[in-house]
Amino acid sequence: MAKCEVCGKLPRKGIQLSHSHRKSKRTWAPNIRRVKADLNGRTKRINVCTSCLRSGKVKRAK
Repeated sequence: MAKCEVCGKLPRKGIQLSHSHRKSKRTWAPNIRRVKADLNGRTKRINVCTSCLRSGKVKRAK
């Protein structure tokens, strides 16, 4: 599922609006990566968004 296990970011829903104002439903999915991370001294695979990876909220396992 497209959910960040750190910040809880989920896909957002909205309306795509064309130049002629034709409306259609669409979703914006967060950029999720499956990474090995150090959690409480253990290595675990988790789904994390790239903004959490860049900000340093998650420490990657080596």
